[in-house]
Amino acid sequence: PWKTQDPFLFCVHHLDHYPAGNKDHGPDPNLLKGRNIGNDFTLKDGWRMYHGQAVPGFPVHPHRGFETITINMQGFVDHADSLKGAGRFGKGDVQWMTAGKGIQHSEMFPLLNKDNDNTLEIFQIWLNLPCAGKFVEPYYKMLWNEQIPVYKHADSKNRITELRIIAGGIDDVSPLEPTPDSWAADPESAIAVWVIKMEPGANFELPLADKKVNRALYFYKGSNVGINEEMLPVDHFANLEPTIRTNLMNGNQDAYLLLLQGKPINEPVVQYGPFVMNTQAEIMQAFKDYQRDHFGGWPWTTNDPVHHPGKGRFARYPDGSEELF
Repeated sequence: PWKTQDPFLFCVHHLDHYPAGNKDHGPDPNLLKGRNIGNDFTLKDGWRMYHGQAVPGFPVHPHRGFETITINMQGFVDHADSLKGAGRFGKGDVQWMTAGKGIQHSEMFPLLNKDNDNTLEIFQIWLNLPCAGKFVEPYYKMLWNEQIPVYKHADSKNRITELRIIAGGIDDVSPLEPTPDSWAADPESAIAVWVIKMEPGANFELPLADKKVNRALYFYKGSNVGINEEMLPVDHFANLEPTIRTNLMNGNQDAYLLLLQGKPINEPVVQYGPFVMNTQAEIMQAFKDYQRDHFGGWPWTTNDPVHHPGKGRFARYPDGSEELF
């Protein structure tokens, strides 16, 4: 996990080198011996089961009061939710889900490759909602890899820096629309989420932003990156001053970074597990509401549904419409 600044609540980089999958899309049961199944967050043999029993991932759980942004770099995620939404995404896809007044969902990591390893690499980001948006209708959508805009910059020696624009435009490159009631849908929020790849030796200057913006840069893969006069080692992050010119200078390997930016909401944050509200009383009400109707119930036969192994990347929405990739 990485530390975040308002309006972001949470950011974690998952990198798991899963083995070949079995007929149930999980690791060989013999490999599960010695693990704390159902609560396995310890890196062992290069991977974790998280809350999964037979398939790694996060079985059904509720959310209220914020948004989740899941960026997939490698592997697959199977989604199911209490609104009868479902999907499988991977290979650069991004899922954006506004929990709003409440939703249940599951996020499982099926090991679809039966002959070779199944590496999973994803970012999971929690973006807060202001008080006025904490009870909006829940909504999820996919930003498919093929549709996500890419900004490319060549420095004086023609070394390329590439930005995948998940939120927040740059120059004449605009992002796809987020969910309708997202905090990012308000232009005043100045939300930016960029996945940055720099070629060896590349130089890139970040554009300036409003002084009220919080901006952080997470360096998650590579050798080293210079930020103006300071070196940023891999697996470190830097909080940046948005009004000061910031030049990134890459080392001798491809570098991968994540930029999170946004104006702070500047409201009280009270979090208890999967609920993020403004007051303790609202947290207690969230528990009561969940206990009463489980945010619409759970329309699936298991708590950890995994889709058919032959199914490709897809999204099925509550209105019955479906996208295939």
